[in-house]
Amino acid sequence: MTGAQVRRLALALPQGTEQDHHGNPSFRVRGRIFATLPDEAHLHVMVGEHEIRAAAAADPSAYEQVWWGKRLAALRVDLAVAEADAVREPLAEAWRRKAPPALVRAHDDSATN
Repeated sequence: MTGAQVRRLALALPQGTEQDHHGNPSFRVRGRIFATLPDEAHLHVMVGEHEIRAAAAADPSAYEQVWWGKRLAALRVDLAVAEADAVREPLAEAWRRKAPPALVRAHDDSATN
């Protein structure tokens, strides 16, 4: 998977936008970062600690834990190794964690109708 493919996935999420974050692309929903591309080979996805630990344990060749000080902050995805679904699913989960609840409900309602 490439950075361009990640960008398409992130921007396809409701109200997904791209904005600079310290010189790197970040993907946001209503101003809240749900993922960043620190370089073209990796994606940082802001999912929960449980998801970070589980993914890193399940496939250490594709995933790593990202620490910010003493806090487990993100899941690092090696885009050369990870399959498309292995990128799409955590990206969508990170979006859900950062999006306002009403937007998540509207998205869920439109997906089931």
